[in-house]
Amino acid sequence: MAAPDPAPPSVPRGMLRIGRIAGSDVLVSSSWFLIAALIAYLMGPRVEQVQAGLGAWKYVVGLAFAIALYLAILLHEASHALVARRLGFRVESITLHFLGGATAISGEARRPRQEFWIAVVGPLTSLAVGAVALVACLAMPPGLTRLLLEGLAGANLLIGVLNLVPGLPLDGGRVLKAGVWAATGRSYIGTVAAAWGGRITALAVAAWAILAANAGALVDPLLLTIVALFLWVGASQSLHTARVVERLSGLDAKTLARPALPVADDLPLAEALRRAEESGTPSIVTVSASGLPVGVVDPRAVAATPPERRPWVPASAVARRLDDGSALPESVSGTELVEALRRTPANAYVLLAPDGSVHGVLLGSDIARAARGR
Repeated sequence: MAAPDPAPPSVPRGMLRIGRIAGSDVLVSSSWFLIAALIAYLMGPRVEQVQAGLGAWKYVVGLAFAIALYLAILLHEASHALVARRLGFRVESITLHFLGGATAISGEARRPRQEFWIAVVGPLTSLAVGAVALVACLAMPPGLTRLLLEGLAGANLLIGVLNLVPGLPLDGGRVLKAGVWAATGRSYIGTVAAAWGGRITALAVAAWAILAANAGALVDPLLLTIVALFLWVGASQSLHTARVVERLSGLDAKTLARPALPVADDLPLAEALRRAEESGTPSIVTVSASGLPVGVVDPRAVAATPPERRPWVPASAVARRLDDGSALPESVSGTELVEALRRTPANAYVLLAPDGSVHGVLLGSDIARAARGR
């Protein structure tokens, strides 16, 4: 019997939860309502051309089109989520915003094939929706229904084609990443290639915006500029993240760890400090009666504790409790270390020897310094 999904987390500010798909929250950004109103306003004159005399109702028809369009985008994102979940990944959320949608997936693909299918299913879904809407449109007589189907067909076909452009953060960028990864055997090389594809695409869109401004084209130069910035920032973030992950992948937790002294969590702080000083150990780990690590003593909390109180304060009182997943085997390194850090972000990790004893403490600050190459 499958374990139930965990309780949904609190909704971020500026978001509205409208449901759950693949065990994950579906969120709508407040910016969506502005775009929906803009679409309704822009659709109004076209609705009036097709069926005159509707008055203010023409904007209601435009709003219905906006809702139908974003439902199609939701279907695009849901396909990503369902395939990711089928491949064993946890989907954090699906978000609809003014530029479309985004699916937050926990963890990275472990093989090029996983990357490919998670990425390509979204554009294929949009192309399929667009094709169905186009066939239905051709079968309809002129009128409002045909107008809505025309809009849905054109929008979904455009979304499908544009998302196949080979550059991050677009789905096509992830498809390109999967292809280069499969050819070279290195995920990092695939990400670099796809990120630069995204940057080149951003520059092309920016050039289009300049030409559109000078030529008085129908496409809004401001919208093109926003898209170009979105692509450039997304591609640059992907490139930066890939570089950090590449550095982390070459790290060995055992060599980064600081020696640590395990002490009972109820041992007086003064005695714990005396033992640490005597043994020349820079870090102190509190352990339970069964020997399991419970927390890491915080030097700042120790400094804030007056010396005269330290004999009466247990070491656990000045320790940062370890989160679940913060105890790692001392042999963890490379991609296993990266995945462990992703699963459980923390300020400190305890490394355990094969016999379960404490080997040392791995501090987040040391990991960050190593990731920066310092």
